Amino acid sequence: MEMRVDFHTHIIPENFPDFSTKYQNDKWPILQPTCSCGANIMVAGKVFREVTNQVWSPEKRIIDMEKENVDLQVLSPIPVTFSYWAPIEEAEIMARFQNDFIAETVAQHPTKFIGLGTVPVQNVESAIRELDHCVHKLGLKGIEIGTNINGKNLDDESLTDFFAMCEKWNVPIFVHPWETLGSDRFTKHNLMYTVGMPSETALAASSLILGGVIDKFPGLKICFSHGGGSLPYILPRLDHGWNVWPHLQLTEQPPSFYAKKFFYDSIVNDPVNIKFLVEKFGAEQVIMGSDYPFLLRETPPGKIIDDTLSLTADQKRAMLGENALRFLNIPVNQLI
Repeated sequence: MEMRVDFHTHIIPENFPDFSTKYQNDKWPILQPTCSCGANIMVAGKVFREVTNQVWSPEKRIIDMEKENVDLQVLSPIPVTFSYWAPIEEAEIMARFQNDFIAETVAQHPTKFIGLGTVPVQNVESAIRELDHCVHKLGLKGIEIGTNINGKNLDDESLTDFFAMCEKWNVPIFVHPWETLGSDRFTKHNLMYTVGMPSETALAASSLILGGVIDKFPGLKICFSHGGGSLPYILPRLDHGWNVWPHLQLTEQPPSFYAKKFFYDSIVNDPVNIKFLVEKFGAEQVIMGSDYPFLLRETPPGKIIDDTLSLTADQKRAMLGENALRFLNIPVNQLI
């Protein structure tokens, strides 16, 4: 039985709290209604993103899923709400609010949604407490984190205990770009989304590899959004650098060895790129995702996989649903 699972979707509560007023800081995103079926996400008085009720209404999402032949959506927060910059007491409240909302949405529609949580990784002790809450109390199936923590790459020593606990508890991690490097140079043409995010994702993955995090925690399950960004293309260059600078080596194997352990969503916009991902990492490491409900999303979800003629029926079935469930530690027969 083929099951279509859209691994990469985002959600925000319609009653999203106005922390900018509560905590007197305009860096907090707020949800400003524009009509009964739409709103603007505002940051510092400016429109960050225009959204429709697709982003908060489970009922609207289910209608779209049925129309687009999607059986399950994996719900994750919008990265602008990560709030790693915030004082930890405030960030904890924001994370808890979103996690409880996602868990409640899943509980109301358990055959339609799977939930990922968010944790305040700027403070590892708090992050581990919220991770415990997400997984062991709310029943969320993993977490979403950003590609950097206030400018610190993911191999920063401050995150060691966090990754250790993710491995111990077998918590899948979805890595999504946010606060892209060189953001001041991406102000025109929406380059932050088309160039900055892929570059930021490659930097995050490269840091985890070259920093020895995957050597130290080989049991970590990590999926990178947008097909890993530019990582697949630059892997030969990373390998070459690893070989010519042996004094910098912190890993036992070259970067391409570890890159094959990661999962990658399928948001790569071209069947040629899907074929490339499969050739580099194997069909078993590619997970269908659409970036629903945003403008750059793939419509319908899974179209690029369907259009990749070189894939076998078994490979397509795995990529369209089975790989996501395996990544999230959910037996396929549990959902049939």
